[in-house]
Amino acid sequence: MRIKPHRGFESLPLRQIGNFEPMKNMNILVIGSGGREHALAWKLKQSPRVKKIFTAPGNPGTAELGENISVDISDHQAIIECVKKKEINLVVVGPDDALALGIVNSLQGEKIKVFGPTKEAAEIEWSKSFAKDLLERLNIPTAKSKTFTDIEKAKEYIRDHEYPLVIKACGLALGKGVVIAQTQEEAEQALEEMMTQKTFGAAGETVIIEEFLQGEEISTHAFCDGETAVMFPSAQDHKRIFDNDKGPNTGGMGTIAPVPGVSKNVLDQIKQEIVMPILQELKRMGRPFKGVLFPGIMLTKEGPKVLEFNVRFGDPETQSYMRILKTDLVEILLACVEGKLSSTQIEWESKSACCVVLASPGYPGKYPKGLPITGIAKAENIDDVVVFHAGTKSEDGKIVTNGGRVFGVSASGSSLDGARQKAYKVVELVNFEGKQFRKDIN
Repeated sequence: MRIKPHRGFESLPLRQIGNFEPMKNMNILVIGSGGREHALAWKLKQSPRVKKIFTAPGNPGTAELGENISVDISDHQAIIECVKKKEINLVVVGPDDALALGIVNSLQGEKIKVFGPTKEAAEIEWSKSFAKDLLERLNIPTAKSKTFTDIEKAKEYIRDHEYPLVIKACGLALGKGVVIAQTQEEAEQALEEMMTQKTFGAAGETVIIEEFLQGEEISTHAFCDGETAVMFPSAQDHKRIFDNDKGPNTGGMGTIAPVPGVSKNVLDQIKQEIVMPILQELKRMGRPFKGVLFPGIMLTKEGPKVLEFNVRFGDPETQSYMRILKTDLVEILLACVEGKLSSTQIEWESKSACCVVLASPGYPGKYPKGLPITGIAKAENIDDVVVFHAGTKSEDGKIVTNGGRVFGVSASGSSLDGARQKAYKVVELVNFEGKQFRKDIN
């Protein structure tokens, strides 16, 4: 992938933060292999502080930005040895499962700078029941729910409720462990798949049954340093596989940022009524949260309500966010790690971004791998568009499919409609057999 000039997206000049002398000539390791990690590496590469970008295990897109490292990211000792050997100055953790396995704890134990929450702080994502208890204890608005480990009791519970109902796997399920059941039959099928058939493995041994909230769903992100939070612009993910929000949930089929009609007042309310109380409570519990806190929010008639918490950059939200972030990302991440976020000014371009995901045939179910991909070179010649690799690999010198979500085609523009038009122009250029994408990312 040829690296294009990033017109209009140069990071802001570096600023010294208090007595913190800016670190230069940094080697940075991004952990992960998806579109989110490619987008993070792409943005980090623009920083004048950066000497070299490493990604573990990475993909063909990140390989063009630096060096991919073939290492099992669940092997913490291997990661630590890699960090020391490559003289890494900062580690940025992308995936939720790596955080749930405590990679941050292991790196911190070796005095290695790492951006992301500890396993204990990350529990609000890897255990939805823990998150629900926290929300209820703090009186933070959320859907009414009940948790079950016994499928017969769960089935008995759903017989007495109006539909639709939301059935959630308690653990991590790659963004797919949520079913909106329209009927009792659909709810029982979801319970069987999660609890009996183990569709999501151990993640579905415990399920949460929630009321269905009406409103507009948005993704909100906040940089956090344990005490301070700085909100991102709003974003909106399109979770269902088909247009008009039809079909099963996916990891995300596309995003826009910012969301038209979501005011600064709404984001301020989310910060004050949701994000800050969570940060304060986690600190009180001895689990200070440093990283990106990402609450999924439903804007209801009664106000914002929490759907769930994520504890990392969203995917594919990041592919849109990195196109409009103006401030040096390295500066922000270091401020979070060092607890100096309150002294850091974060700015965003006054533009819009749109990301359209290209997915393999069959996704989010079973899908083939190794399908030849064409059109990438042509796509790279379109101004204001970056094609982020997600599920790809290099095979005999050619790029082929290697995952469910294959690319995130991201575009920026002075308007959302302009960004959308650019993205869909490139969507038509990049091709592989059975390519799936939504035509209504807006």
